[in-house]
Amino acid sequence: MLKKVFKKLDYGLIMIVILLFAIGITALYSANGGETGDLSEVYKQLAWFGAGVFTMMVVIMIDYEIIGKLWIPIYILINILLVLVLFTKPINGATSWFTIGSISIQPSEFAKIMMIIDLAKIIDYFKKKGTLNKISSLALILLFIAIPLALIVKQPDYGTAMVILVMAVVMIFAAGIKWRYIISAGIFAAIALPLSYYYLLPQHAKDRIMVFLNPQIDPRGKGYNVIQSRLAVGSGQLWGMGLFNGNQTQLGILPMKTTDFIYSVISEEMGFIISALVVVLFVGLIIKVINAARKSKDLYGTLICAGVTAMFLAHFTENVGMTMGLLPITGIPLPFISYGGSAMLTNFIALGLALNVYARRQKLTFLE
Repeated sequence: MLKKVFKKLDYGLIMIVILLFAIGITALYSANGGETGDLSEVYKQLAWFGAGVFTMMVVIMIDYEIIGKLWIPIYILINILLVLVLFTKPINGATSWFTIGSISIQPSEFAKIMMIIDLAKIIDYFKKKGTLNKISSLALILLFIAIPLALIVKQPDYGTAMVILVMAVVMIFAAGIKWRYIISAGIFAAIALPLSYYYLLPQHAKDRIMVFLNPQIDPRGKGYNVIQSRLAVGSGQLWGMGLFNGNQTQLGILPMKTTDFIYSVISEEMGFIISALVVVLFVGLIIKVINAARKSKDLYGTLICAGVTAMFLAHFTENVGMTMGLLPITGIPLPFISYGGSAMLTNFIALGLALNVYARRQKLTFLE
């Protein structure tokens, strides 16, 4: 049975992820100074990559329909973790991590996987009953989303909250929600966003938006990160300045160069050719996951792939956009490239779910 499953995997999708990781680990190696620098992050990233591949294989081996049956305990567990993490010691002003020795675990990362599995299950349930477009069903779905979303915002982690919101919208849309609800939601958002900005958004979040609109209002403070990132991206030109030769990267001027702004490192040291290749690879990854959604044998599988697509697309768009100053800085990592264990595991679990759906696009039997 499992042999049949692994034969039906999309190995082109796996190859894309390997290429993305190869570019990322090269940039991480250079950003840490190579042989003469501190390579602890490189070794940890390699270990997380190995753990991610192993986890992905486990996810592939378990039929996604069986995983779906565990949606209630999964939902309860992740919400418990999101509550407990609020009582941890703040790191950079956010209570988002459990720290065990030298390892930090971020529950909000795994909440994205929970939302993909659980939201797909709930939407599929209402769709089968024929009640998806009823107000009561949509209200229950929104309530289901609101609980973990509120806990994540409380940390605060606005970037992850935004990703989950995008995933939810895409999944509900993919299930066939009526246009009147989409138009109504658009009108509500148009009214709510400016009101939220003036009356609900904390000052530090407002400052980020103002700096995004004009980084030069505080070039040595809140605008520093985006200014240095844009300088790094632009200075790479076509072929890049070469590994270990990027001015912003090697002189320690570029902030968070192994996490949030690793795309800036790639652009500066490897140039437009490789940074454009990263974009092409992500487009290929997203197209392949959409293809898995199209070929799914059921709506539940389609919704899982829709959620995975939205997650990767939101991360890619926001991360690359913020490094160029096109979008506000939110601390969203670049999948399979940015340094980080929780993010790496989350990305591989999401990849495993998409491959799981694709491999089971036709019912497999022991007689095949």
